[in-house]
Amino acid sequence: MTYSESLAGRVRDVFVGRRWITEKKMFGGVGFMLHGNMCVGIWQTSLIVRLGPEQATIALKEPNVVEFDITGRPMKGWALVEAEGLETDQQLREWIERAVDFVETLPKKNS
Repeated sequence: MTYSESLAGRVRDVFVGRRWITEKKMFGGVGFMLHGNMCVGIWQTSLIVRLGPEQATIALKEPNVVEFDITGRPMKGWALVEAEGLETDQQLREWIERAVDFVETLPKKNS
């Protein structure tokens, strides 16, 4: 299954005007990098969010959020927000902001 172009477009809209965001095809989807670090991505119809271990554990208790596990090995510090948790632009924006807040704490990489 390819990734949701519709969701990718909505993510691009949230990032409009933000500096240091790049887009990269990966894992059969698309990732959005902040200062060279993966921030969010689209996998099928879900949003992958990088939150760090503590915030990811908290997020996993929320509705429509599951472990990010597409290989049989869950990735610590990441979560997958299913389409039902992204129905409104406000929901999407809040998830992206949570990811941005964490990724901004990471050392910058060359993009």
